[in-house]
Amino acid sequence: MRILTSAIIFCLAVTSSAAYSDQSIPDQYPASILYAKPVEVIPNVWSAIGATAPPTYENSGHNNNYSFMITGDGVVVVNSGSYLLAEALHAEIGKITDQPVRLVINENEQGHAMFGNGYWRDQEIPVLAHADANTVFEQNGYASLARLKRFAKEKADKTRVELASETFTNKRVLEFGDMQIEVLWLGQSHASGDIVVWLPQEKLVITGDMAFHERLLPIDEGSNTADWLESWERFEALGAVYVIPGHGHPTNMAQVRRYTRDYLRFLRAEIARLLDEGEDLQAAYELDQSPFAHLDTFEELARRNAGHVFEQMEFE
Repeated sequence: MRILTSAIIFCLAVTSSAAYSDQSIPDQYPASILYAKPVEVIPNVWSAIGATAPPTYENSGHNNNYSFMITGDGVVVVNSGSYLLAEALHAEIGKITDQPVRLVINENEQGHAMFGNGYWRDQEIPVLAHADANTVFEQNGYASLARLKRFAKEKADKTRVELASETFTNKRVLEFGDMQIEVLWLGQSHASGDIVVWLPQEKLVITGDMAFHERLLPIDEGSNTADWLESWERFEALGAVYVIPGHGHPTNMAQVRRYTRDYLRFLRAEIARLLDEGEDLQAAYELDQSPFAHLDTFEELARRNAGHVFEQMEFE
């Protein structure tokens, strides 16, 4: 009965989440440094849904999702935030279960996935990441930490560059209590070290930056949209029913397909047209992306995304 009830609640959340995904809301959980209190997505799988806005002092840099699974033999956490965000998430987990945290997984090399590693390592809890994520974070982490300190101020206290204690390259299968958890690298998506966490029995996937829907996805210098689309096919093949994206509320495959795969296809097709017509980079910046203008972070990312894709496709 609980599974059925949770599924109904999930479906209602999927259809109504847009009403609550407003990047103008500075903080949804004033009692904590967390942007939002963890919610149960399906039985024993929880997520603290971050802001769909850029990182700010008000949202404490919690603009991605921190998820965790209560397995019957401990808790497995996905993403670590900053030191104080990790500490706050740990406190929330303690309100829900007395099972200890057994493992933390970093979804990629970005600060909001890895900056809380110091907290978890201080608790002697292992942290797992893709090998590429560890390498890039080691190279770029100090510059990223400086940016965090500039906007987060005292909320960045105790945060340090701390690598994951364990790495993998393609797949790590974990057995904890009643859960099988597969940590998968499906190929490059937003970044080279992006992974997904797949629960095959529950048909739930925690996508990291493989999939977006409420906010416009970012395309950086390290992103390769052709590779991302190839990785997407492997992602689709999982057959997920429930989707916890890297940013935004839990949803389904139709939504993330529309705003990730279809956006990437749209952008590549439009840039290919501009290149065929002999247009320049300025034309890419001026590209009409209005079908996606309702997404959060559109103003911050749309022009930049088009520019990066133009520069990449010039040499494909």
